[in-house]
Amino acid sequence: MRNLTTYGLCSLLAIFNWSASAQEESSVATQLELGAIFTSGNTENENIKYKVSVDWDQSENWEYQFTSDGFRSSQDGRSNAQRLYHTASGNHTINPDSYLQGRIAYENDKFSGFESQSDITVSYGRNMLQSRVNMTLGLTAGIGIRRSETEFETQSVTIARLATNYNWNVSESADFIQDFSIEAGTDSSIYRSETGIQTDIRENLSLKFSVKVKHQTDVPLNREKTDTETAITLVLNF
Repeated sequence: MRNLTTYGLCSLLAIFNWSASAQEESSVATQLELGAIFTSGNTENENIKYKVSVDWDQSENWEYQFTSDGFRSSQDGRSNAQRLYHTASGNHTINPDSYLQGRIAYENDKFSGFESQSDITVSYGRNMLQSRVNMTLGLTAGIGIRRSETEFETQSVTIARLATNYNWNVSESADFIQDFSIEAGTDSSIYRSETGIQTDIRENLSLKFSVKVKHQTDVPLNREKTDTETAITLVLNF
């Protein structure tokens, strides 16, 4: 618990310091999600979730995004779930409708049977629904390499990645979010989905309800193929 908390706090401090210096020359938006549940008595239970997202518009042609997503659960002092997932991407605008994207991702899920999984992809993207003022839809398709490490071996395979990012401004104070991706490889395919509703409480404070699903078609022995995460978090915007 201390390691995860320390890592999260150090990441936040580094991102906020970097954001403050970068904002002087370009547009930077930072979003922080926090959620925690602690119980004591007959059952001691701790659940901590955080997510940090940084969007950096450096110029008219370049946009960068960095995310760090962490979750830990323990009962009676014993960890039963721990996951860290980090991504970084850069988009180069070709025209208002299309762009090129480079993306890297790293995941460390303590109970998945993998020591770690990482991938790097290059994709072509399209901005859809340009005529809708209350909706955005981004589609990307590309290829790359995924590296999977287990206790016994390390394997690298070519993958094809398809992703969609949908946002619907339902009202002045509420947004519906749907993200979906497929990473198809010769060893296995990974499907990720996040569905969420985010409602404004104050100008820079929101409440978010989200459901995440990850499905991998081939996993180590005695491991589940599908993981789900349901969370209610507070969202701070800087």
